[in-house]
Amino acid sequence: MISLYNASIPCFIHALQNLSEILKKGAAYAAEKKFDPAVLVNARLAPDMFPLAKQVQITTDIDKGFAARISGTENPKYEDNETSFDELQARIAKTIAFLKSIDEKKVAGQEARNIELTVGKRDLKFNGLDYLLQFVIPNVYFHITVAYSILRHNGVALGKNDFLGNIQREQKQAA
Repeated sequence: MISLYNASIPCFIHALQNLSEILKKGAAYAAEKKFDPAVLVNARLAPDMFPLAKQVQITTDIDKGFAARISGTENPKYEDNETSFDELQARIAKTIAFLKSIDEKKVAGQEARNIELTVGKRDLKFNGLDYLLQFVIPNVYFHITVAYSILRHNGVALGKNDFLGNIQREQKQAA
């Protein structure tokens, strides 16, 4: 049986590392084509969707929010003021550091933990497992997919392997 911790924290770290690599490719593309990287940081898929920077902010907020709520740890507060690739990378790095600080023992057995949060004007209530499966995982991968899509739509050479990351290397390290 897979633990709540193993179904979440390591997966989110992996996804954030992949997002970091995707953003590096976006920054490199802007440098190669000699245009202001802020064009990509502020790019959207559609006028009513959030820009790239906000997609990254939401992804990190969901990851750290899950980790904090499920482990009973204080949720770090971020200013949401990132306007460059470097600032987005720093946000990802501090989120990964926070996720790595979560004690696996504090997550163990929290499948039934009551989780309550407000999203927009909606009050949501979950148990720990449903929070992970019905809210956190879909939201994390949605926002990473949108970030990927914004960059791909704007000409950054990305493929499925960029989204998935280096799975084989990680499996070998775990063995």
